[in-house]
Amino acid sequence: METTVKTYRDHYFQKAKQDNYPARSVYKLKEADKRFKLLRPGQRVLDLGAAPGSWSLYAAQKIGSSGRLLAVDLNPLDIELPGQGLFLQGDVFDKAGTGRLMAEQGPFDVVLSDMAPKTTGIKFADQAKSLDLAFEALAICRECLIKGGAFVVKFFEAQEAKTLLNQMRLEFARVQGFKPKSSRAESKEMFYIALGRKA
Repeated sequence: METTVKTYRDHYFQKAKQDNYPARSVYKLKEADKRFKLLRPGQRVLDLGAAPGSWSLYAAQKIGSSGRLLAVDLNPLDIELPGQGLFLQGDVFDKAGTGRLMAEQGPFDVVLSDMAPKTTGIKFADQAKSLDLAFEALAICRECLIKGGAFVVKFFEAQEAKTLLNQMRLEFARVQGFKPKSSRAESKEMFYIALGRKA
């Protein structure tokens, strides 16, 4: 069993290196994009919790030179963004600073959130912090996501996630849970894919 898990991990880790992405997380977004048709040339995309940069790099490649990408994270990116990509190092919840700059760059067609808390190993605390980040990302969507826009958000699986799901269903035409094949088998991370913002 250990050998199988190790091989599984190594596959995506090595593939990311071969494909010149800084992290294996890119394949989660690729899977979601292939299934839900999230990204297209010319779109404006906001990537929350962007570091080390794999999602931003993939999104920038998909939207092309006619699109615009804003990547935001407390930590620096490991890559240079191509085309119309812009990186903002700061706290996405700083409304006076980072929040104002995000509003100036919007509105956006797609908001991506791969944000995760610094884990403590205390299951319920980590789940609660993860859901707090997801709700905050949803609040940002209300400020800068266009009508008809799409939202991808990561969270740690928990019973309380139903509250997030119910709220998103009020605000989007379609919301679906998504567990990428490229997620580690032991990972508790989950994604909601929301399409068609209602207002």
